[in-house]
Amino acid sequence: MSNNIQSVRGMNDCLPDVSDTWQGFEAIVRDWLRRYGYREIRTPILEHTGLFKRAIGEVTDIVEKEMYTFVDELNGESLTLRPEGTASSVRAVIQHNLLYDGGKRLWYTGPMFRHERPQKGRYRQFHQVGVEALGFVGPDVDAELIVMCADLWKELGIAPALQLNTLGDHAARLRHREKLIAYYASHQDVLDEDARRRLHSNPLRILDSKNPAMQALNDAAPKLMDELEDEALTHFDAVQALLRANDIAFEINPRLVRGLDYYNRTVFEWVTDQLGAQGTVCAGGRYDGLVEQLGGKPAPAAGFAMGIERLLALVEAGGRRIATPAPDAYIVHAGDLAQAFAWQVAGSLRSAGLAAVLHCGGGSFKSQMKKADASHARYAVIIGDDEAAAQQVTLKPLREAGEQTRVEVARAIQFIQEASTQKA
Repeated sequence: MSNNIQSVRGMNDCLPDVSDTWQGFEAIVRDWLRRYGYREIRTPILEHTGLFKRAIGEVTDIVEKEMYTFVDELNGESLTLRPEGTASSVRAVIQHNLLYDGGKRLWYTGPMFRHERPQKGRYRQFHQVGVEALGFVGPDVDAELIVMCADLWKELGIAPALQLNTLGDHAARLRHREKLIAYYASHQDVLDEDARRRLHSNPLRILDSKNPAMQALNDAAPKLMDELEDEALTHFDAVQALLRANDIAFEINPRLVRGLDYYNRTVFEWVTDQLGAQGTVCAGGRYDGLVEQLGGKPAPAAGFAMGIERLLALVEAGGRRIATPAPDAYIVHAGDLAQAFAWQVAGSLRSAGLAAVLHCGGGSFKSQMKKADASHARYAVIIGDDEAAAQQVTLKPLREAGEQTRVEVARAIQFIQEASTQKA
């Protein structure tokens, strides 16, 4: 038996090459959210278990089967690693009274935890970017959330499909719930174990079953759309009109119910057939009752979350590579005078805002140039004792054609800065 300690199953290391891609993705996301006026909120990874039971619903798969929950030995409190980000964000908004002066557009990113069977695109520690628009009552915010997703997909070069539905309001769902219970109770002989367990506690979730044997039964089930009041239908019609006006294609999926109890009215998912069973890359909707449910004053709210691992897998499946950070310069040096001067040059480059890697570990110019090329730096800054004595460097382009040239350090900095500006 090996004595090596491995990572926990379903919780993966993000190695430097992958981390570079993540940083490129995160830079795109931050700029995209800034353009839409969203501000970042950062909440703890660990929350009181009751938060998720109240927000997500005690009879959901997440709460019943998937949460990492433990009792704090110091005070006996039940604590849970967050399985999603909306509940924590709403808790923070209530706790700090962020809605006192009107609506807020917030976003977050970070790791979430669910105890699931690990498979491609589904991990026990996974990462999300989430957006929450709190305090906005109209269908325009619902549509904006979807339109902004479509803008990001264009930027990433991917094309997931949009599925749309409405869950109506509380009274309509209660009527629909009673009809679902009666319907499924009359077909007990064909219900699977999950459906029997959910029959009286959360029958709406039966509609979301992935069991092929349940599909025909679910197709014939009572439709929530038949119970909706005029106000909810008008809201849904307005969302659709705004999407059409913005050239957003969508399919109405009446069986789209989402796995979290707090949703009402508009719900949506962006899905793909390129990732096998894990087809949903982004999902969300309206959750007008959650703020009051968690102890705040009633306030409308809507939002979505996207899985970073799945989105990056979809980008990769399309053959696109997200631009990743690379140094502006790699400093190659050999000789006693050159080594001392190379440290000065590296400091000057960095003080000028450039990313500079100083070669360490010795080696010939040839071996160092191989390292410089492998670093993906745009330029090699070459320093020998002759350059050091003259307080100059030899600048060599690595990513494009061009002659190497020997210049003063200040001119080298200016040249690299100008080339970087032209490239951008």
